[in-house]
Amino acid sequence: QVQLVESGGGSVQAGESLRLSCAVSGRTMATIYITVGWFRQAPGKEREFVAASSWGSGTPDYTASVKGRFTISRDNGKSTVYLQMNSLKPEETAVYYCAADVFLRKSISFQERDYDYWGHGTQVAVSS
Repeated sequence: QVQLVESGGGSVQAGESLRLSCAVSGRTMATIYITVGWFRQAPGKEREFVAASSWGSGTPDYTASVKGRFTISRDNGKSTVYLQMNSLKPEETAVYYCAADVFLRKSISFQERDYDYWGHGTQVAVSS
């Protein structure tokens, strides 16, 4: 079992920044062996992939719309994954979830179904 707890959400103006944190716990295997992803779900929309940090090297990957503005990073010693979000846009208002993929894939999956464990989410609201 893996437990994930998100924090850092809030309300900001367009163009401002937020940093989300995802605390990972509960698995005997070290966090380094877990791919951790961030997804978001806007009101009335499907949940979508935002970014992920791969197991092992921590190689990041991003959905196209956030490249250059969002940065995912991880501190395996603290079992925490961060999502730095800059230049936020109103359309990025959503509940942001972190999720864990414990299958040691060769590349990051963007598919929600490949993530086995989920946090409860943190709300991000961006006003214009």
